Amino acid sequence: MTLRTATGGARALAAIGLAALLLAGCGAADRSRDSADSGGAAPAEKAPVQAAPGGAAPDRAASGQAGTGAPDLRVDQRAIIYTGTMRVQVDDVEGAARRAVEAVTAAGGFVGGDQRRSADASAQAELELRVPAAKFTALVDELAGFGRQQRREIRTQDVTEETVDLDARITTQRARVDSARRLLARAGTVAELVTLENELTRREADLASLEAKKRRLADLTALSTITVTFVGRDASTADEEEADRTGFMVGLRGGWTVFLASMGVLLTVLGALLPWLLLIGVPVTALVVVLRRRRRRRRQPPSPVGPVGGGRPPAPTGPPPVPATRSAP
Repeated sequence: MTLRTATGGARALAAIGLAALLLAGCGAADRSRDSADSGGAAPAEKAPVQAAPGGAAPDRAASGQAGTGAPDLRVDQRAIIYTGTMRVQVDDVEGAARRAVEAVTAAGGFVGGDQRRSADASAQAELELRVPAAKFTALVDELAGFGRQQRREIRTQDVTEETVDLDARITTQRARVDSARRLLARAGTVAELVTLENELTRREADLASLEAKKRRLADLTALSTITVTFVGRDASTADEEEADRTGFMVGLRGGWTVFLASMGVLLTVLGALLPWLLLIGVPVTALVVVLRRRRRRRRQPPSPVGPVGGGRPPAPTGPPPVPATRSAP
């Protein structure tokens, strides 16, 4: 009985030890799996998330593009040129123009052009205003509130692709210029020196042209252009009427206008030629008349001359006529 009891106890201890080993192995495997999962998720949690301009969080498409290096195509990151024209009828043209200049100056812009025509109630002022793109819409609305807006046209031009292309070309051209300068520093002969100098000059000229285009685009995108025309109460609004009107009276007015214009041109030309006609035309005409008279006198045949003393004309010298014979009764 003692031997059997000892053998059963040994078996029980062996089973308990085997179970303990299995449990320890499973726990180690679980811990290694958990550590691997936490290690794979840590970089994703530690990766910084770039916020969009203005505090807005970027969406998944934007974060995916940022990871692949593609350009940001959101609206606030695009290069857009804004241009606008408007016509406003006001009571005081000079006062409205002065207020417009003050408004664009306060917005951080300037006046690019100023043309004014003072004629009491028919006065007109045309201003070309350059304003930062962020304040373009606000300034347009402010100008429209100066009086009665008659016309407004807003145009946009997206030059994002052109700007990106210019940036890439400028970077490449700068690298080419640096390469030409390094080669020029290592030139060994006069021929190589001259050739490399010409190549360097050409590359620098191309780089300067690209940079000028980039500055031009940057100026157009940074400062928008507004062309506003202030007109008085009695200003003509003919440009607002339809240009394709038809009818008898319209044709008659158009024909009469063309006739008056043609007569004005004809009288102008006649007035310019009149002194030459008096100085040259009159003597030439008199000379032609005299020459024609002489030619007529030469062409007339001389008149026949009769015998002196008034005698009869001489008898014919031919034979007398023969009388006609009569037939017998």
